[in-house]
Amino acid sequence: MQFDAKNVFYNVVEISKFHRIQGSSGLVEAAKYIYDRVKELGLEVEFLADIYDGKTIHLTLPSPIAWDVVEGELEIGETKLTIKDSPLLVMAHSPSGEFEGEVVPILNEDDWEKAEGKIVLVGEKWRNAYERANEVGAKGFIAYRKGTGNAFPYIGLFLTKEDLKWAKIPAVAVPETIANEIISKAKKGGVKAKGRVVTEIKDREILPIVYAKVGEPPYLLFSAHICHPKPGANDNASGSAMLIEIARVLKDKYGRVGFAFLWIPEYHGTQAFIPRANLEEIYANINLDMVGGSEDRAKSTIMLVKTPLSRFSVISGVLEMYLEKFNSGGKTFSGNKLPLMKLRTYPYEMGSDHDIFNFFGVPGTMPITWPDKFYHTSADTPEKLSLESLEIIGKAVVSTADFLANGKKEEIERVARGYLMKYLGELSIERKLEVAELLAMNGLSRDSKFLGLSMGQEISEEGWVEWTRKGLVSVRFPQENNQRKGEEFERLVEDDRMTSCYISLGVPIVSEVLPEEKAWKALRDEYGKVNEEKVKRAIEILADLGVIKAR
Repeated sequence: MQFDAKNVFYNVVEISKFHRIQGSSGLVEAAKYIYDRVKELGLEVEFLADIYDGKTIHLTLPSPIAWDVVEGELEIGETKLTIKDSPLLVMAHSPSGEFEGEVVPILNEDDWEKAEGKIVLVGEKWRNAYERANEVGAKGFIAYRKGTGNAFPYIGLFLTKEDLKWAKIPAVAVPETIANEIISKAKKGGVKAKGRVVTEIKDREILPIVYAKVGEPPYLLFSAHICHPKPGANDNASGSAMLIEIARVLKDKYGRVGFAFLWIPEYHGTQAFIPRANLEEIYANINLDMVGGSEDRAKSTIMLVKTPLSRFSVISGVLEMYLEKFNSGGKTFSGNKLPLMKLRTYPYEMGSDHDIFNFFGVPGTMPITWPDKFYHTSADTPEKLSLESLEIIGKAVVSTADFLANGKKEEIERVARGYLMKYLGELSIERKLEVAELLAMNGLSRDSKFLGLSMGQEISEEGWVEWTRKGLVSVRFPQENNQRKGEEFERLVEDDRMTSCYISLGVPIVSEVLPEEKAWKALRDEYGKVNEEKVKRAIEILADLGVIKAR
């Protein structure tokens, strides 16, 4: 059977019809749709149910409340918006309520002094701003995001049951164009607004996990997150739909590895799945997120996010090889192939469910398309997807799986040696390497155990720290244990995504396999300059909170 991007597109259209907010009934219905499609393929598939109840902890992540939007409307002058325009008008997890009065744009710190009894308009740091709006006695909350134009932005509050003690005011989100009009009118004398939000906050809702396996362990596990608002075509109906097609094509192609297929809500679902899984049976993870590219391929890049250096694996090299093979669209003067789309590999970056697998010792890699101008907006609709992008990534992932499951041992070892030299060579062009080869050989040793190869060398040293609470280290996690230290932790990672990456995943992963001095060298080998002072302070906070302890 051959991979067919048209099958993917069909399922993207169907999945996009569900409003798939975490904690919502729409998410459950979307998962049931996927379950039915996988069952029709003849696979043995499980529908695993955890819960959203606003208090259950999924490893390190507190469950958001069980929530559905029922009604929502907003009037500003002659402009009237309702959830028929987009369900994103009502911010995810907003309480019910009505508001009417003057809108105060929060453009600087002093504007909060005018917020009591008013409706605030906020364009950044929405979760913190929403909490502050409740504290100062605002009537309502309007959010927007720069760069979204006429589209409604997706902004979620992810409230817990504990948050409901203070979260009382209704929250809506508007397109940037409308927010700019409000700001302009407010500067000239004021603007009035009236809104109504009706939501249902339930005791609990199913957290759906759809899981299927073929063959025997060890498994190459494919994952895709189901969640995100309607339509959410690229993010992430595209990955969820592609995974259905990959399951169809691979169901009879297992060999030295079997295949497992996992659909989850992002992060919460993966962390709910981990305690149910036998991680010793999972060889590696390929995570599918935002694989639909763009209708304008000149503005979108296929990114391959490699496994971290401390989880080095040949799987990234094989996937890179096949992405280049299928990304062909023309020839040079001499007849060599030209790329169809922009394609580039990147050192490990966090941002999707591959993070969790890497944290728990399973090498995770991710093909993803970026940028996407419609990211997290109501304009992320199916017709904007690129069939070419779906075809390139889908065929590359299928071929990677088939090669690792059925390729000859000597061929896999050849590719592994070539990838090792390429990987280390690219790093060494940028900087002098100190421990990168040690970690890469450790990764090949792990590959060998799962794939029956004869490569690599296992690290025999003891790691620097032990993690007593494993899972994604979100900004909110330290705050819920100690408010003061949590706020300091947030300042350390604020507006610095790479420092957040080092703290949340780079350090914990490396520190489990290397002593402290070599762990820092490993981070420098992989990323270059690292703000060690900032990261060390964050580690101290996590140690104080009992998340980690020195060995």
